[in-house]
Amino acid sequence: MVGLAVVGCDGPPGVAVEHQVGVVTPPPGVGEFVAFDVTAVGRAGLGEVFARVGAVRGAEVGVGVGASLFDGRFGLGEVKPRGLVGMGAFPNDVLEPAWCHGDLSVQVCGESAAQVAAVVDQVAAVPGLVVRWRMPGFRVDNGVDSVGKPSATNLFGFKEGVGNPDVPDVWVGEGEPRWAVGGTYQVVRLIRMAMPLWNADPVPRQEAVFGRAKVGNTAFGRGGEGEEPDFGGDPDGLVTPLDAHIRRANPRTPESLAHRILRRGYSYRRDGDEGMVFVCYQKDLERGFVATHRRLDGEALQKYVLPFGGGYFFTLPGGKLGESLLAA
Repeated sequence: MVGLAVVGCDGPPGVAVEHQVGVVTPPPGVGEFVAFDVTAVGRAGLGEVFARVGAVRGAEVGVGVGASLFDGRFGLGEVKPRGLVGMGAFPNDVLEPAWCHGDLSVQVCGESAAQVAAVVDQVAAVPGLVVRWRMPGFRVDNGVDSVGKPSATNLFGFKEGVGNPDVPDVWVGEGEPRWAVGGTYQVVRLIRMAMPLWNADPVPRQEAVFGRAKVGNTAFGRGGEGEEPDFGGDPDGLVTPLDAHIRRANPRTPESLAHRILRRGYSYRRDGDEGMVFVCYQKDLERGFVATHRRLDGEALQKYVLPFGGGYFFTLPGGKLGESLLAA
């Protein structure tokens, strides 16, 4: 399930623009995120990799490319998406090289861990691919919230997906290479969560860290789920602390509202470690995730999280996987 055709405003009027599944489609309850290094030789070898990965069936599969794919091995340097770069470290990061970057990003989602793992194994068996890092995930309480948006509960006990745009505007268009129209920038961040430290705090403190109620999911001073907080009427942080996560992530200014990201994350537990696979999509990486994350520096939540891996990728347009890129 690599392509999904829809008509969107990101292409010429009346022309169907194809997008991959796994971006705006409702997230299944289980996912696995894998980065690969490509060892195939030449553009023909890369084309064979795309053909084999595109033929994999059995779950929802989404494929993106990293900046390293445009390093000259395949003659694609002149057609790299304009905003695609390697992921750098932010102030609170402790990045582990073995868990960062990759030539290809593959996201496989489905309804059972066995189903998803079997599909990932099929992709990993494609000649010309070597697994760089691999992280399975799951969504607790996966479903929709009271206003109909996809949501899940993270391991800290708070709902994920709150504040996602009602009509996601994530597909790139004008200003990008023509082949990229219908794609989007993907961010994957692997984040350890300090569960013992978090669980030692009382619920009111946890709520102050996030800026909303743990039960009911309402912003401070508001009465219903999905109701926007009034930061403008609370300039001193007497209602919502100035370092609360929701306030730092989206202060509800014209700039932050114009460049919202679409989050589609999963939780993980493995080898005594637990945390979040943060995943988001946007049409502009710098004005989306990067600008958002810079605002988070100094937030109260930093005490409880440790980003250690992931990468920036460009999710390819739908249709035959990699066809428009290789023809560019």
